[in-house]
Amino acid sequence: MAIKGLATVAMTALMATASYAEPTKIGIITTLSGGGASLGVDARDGLLLALKKGGNEEIETVVEDDQQKPDVAVQIADKMIQSDKVDILTGIIWSNLAMAVVPSATGQGKFYLSVNAAPSQLAGQGCNKDYFSVSYQNDNLHEAAGQYATDAGYAKTFILAPNYPAGKDSLSGFKRYYTGELAGEIYTQLGQTDYAAEIAQIKASGADSVFFFLPGGMGIAFMKQYAQSGAEQPLIGPAFSFDQNILQAVGDAALGVKNTANWSKDLDNEANKAFVEAYQAEYDRLPSIYAAYGYDTGNLILAALKKAPVSDADGFRAALEAAEFDSVRGKFSFGPNHHPVQDIYVREVVKEGDIYTNKIVATAMTDRDDAYAKDCKM
Repeated sequence: MAIKGLATVAMTALMATASYAEPTKIGIITTLSGGGASLGVDARDGLLLALKKGGNEEIETVVEDDQQKPDVAVQIADKMIQSDKVDILTGIIWSNLAMAVVPSATGQGKFYLSVNAAPSQLAGQGCNKDYFSVSYQNDNLHEAAGQYATDAGYAKTFILAPNYPAGKDSLSGFKRYYTGELAGEIYTQLGQTDYAAEIAQIKASGADSVFFFLPGGMGIAFMKQYAQSGAEQPLIGPAFSFDQNILQAVGDAALGVKNTANWSKDLDNEANKAFVEAYQAEYDRLPSIYAAYGYDTGNLILAALKKAPVSDADGFRAALEAAEFDSVRGKFSFGPNHHPVQDIYVREVVKEGDIYTNKIVATAMTDRDDAYAKDCKM
């Protein structure tokens, strides 16, 4: 499927007819190259689509590629803040990059709205009045997977994830709601592509199921090798391991696998229907969950700007907290630590014509906030 606009640096003026108080500049730092590029491309494209459709002739965007490197992300953020004079930062996919950028950005008085990464450290004691996660708190979808594994009767699950903040949050979240025995627990290398040793451990462990969090190219490599190995334990994962781009690369090996998500293209609400249609028309591909988060982030910004300019920090913050926009997830609100309160679903991988995708088969959690809000003292 075609992917448009893979420039590593771009500045886009979004022209329309809506009237806003004053110009706003948004800095989008995201991953546009390497194994995680599809995630950043989708988040960027979803956000830009929302801004284009929403209409604000006073918004400018600056887009740069963080190359999935924390030091590069920090350099870009400093340049955007000090030279480009952005008002809002967003776009980071990976939690280790978010941990490097977000505290510095909010420390310099900038608003940061996360389209994806939401590490536990920034949800609890490290929360900040100018930091909002529009996506989730890192543990959330994994908590739902733990609940699903329990409800499905799995009694001996093997779990694995990459050794970085989101991976640690993933396994913590799964274990929080899983009541069975662990057949094994492994932290893999971030960016790893050879899983022969881990798959051998799984097959020898006596596990009756496998939960894994391996986003991007890691998930593609794992699932292909898992299928080729002849392993028979059913797989469970969060949406990140079964997103729209990963599925096309994995193919039949993913069919029937259950995964947990707070968004799906078949969610039955008008905002989501309009989003899926507009995204396909604009980019000639189905949206992924990363695109959905980007789109919601763009619409949240637009809704807040209609109430107050970013220069009115208290007013703009209050407008963000109110979250008065039509989310593609349906009902949406922020908890006291600026992380979402939302429903989380169980999806199944299916094939529609020639396209691999997901459909909702159950609701795993209703109005879930997160485990760290109680520690946030803004």
